[in-house]
Amino acid sequence: MFLTRFQINAARRNARKLLSSPHAMHAAVRAAFADAADYERPGVRTLWRLDTPATATVHLYIASPGRPDLTHLVEQAGWPTSEEAWTTREYDGLLASLRAGQEWAFRLTANPTHSGRKTAEAKETQRFGYLREHEQIAWLLARAERHGFTLATQQDGRPNLRLHRRQTQSFKRGMGTVTLTTATYDGILHVTDAHTLRRALTGGIGHAKAYGCGLLTLAPVQGNR
Repeated sequence: MFLTRFQINAARRNARKLLSSPHAMHAAVRAAFADAADYERPGVRTLWRLDTPATATVHLYIASPGRPDLTHLVEQAGWPTSEEAWTTREYDGLLASLRAGQEWAFRLTANPTHSGRKTAEAKETQRFGYLREHEQIAWLLARAERHGFTLATQQDGRPNLRLHRRQTQSFKRGMGTVTLTTATYDGILHVTDAHTLRRALTGGIGHAKAYGCGLLTLAPVQGNR
């Protein structure tokens, strides 16, 4: 497994097109892998996420079975004259180091949804996005344990969790339109099952993985508490 970071030049026209359409960004990410086995393998798939660590700064993160080649993205939406167009690091070392009882800071952009019928008379169920913050928090709490972790709690007993970039986005896909509800979660987690957490890190959490959702990343907790 590999983890890649690429900085997008948001001032460029093609970059703005990619940033406005998860469908277009998915195609650009897919084009980074000439070999299908580098993009997806049994139980392991390529995941991606957009982060905005500062104003006018956008990072594309990609977790993938194989090493990507982002030359086309540099030419379309990056800085072609930059000495370090993107960085790719091996991910297996971190995955192998996971143990039950560890504490990590995490980030996850997800598509918190529930299934239901649009009307009482409808026969088929559909997927609807949770729009309220407390519903989006409950969505993650309900799935944490099955993915090998629990959320740390604050002194007031609430989850150590912050939500941001909560949005609903519509974009074209072929002749139709996709509406996607997303939220980014930052928090602290405790590892309960390392094997199950590894599957979440390499296979993603929730739906809409092709559209920039599901990538969970870990970092040391500040202060090493």
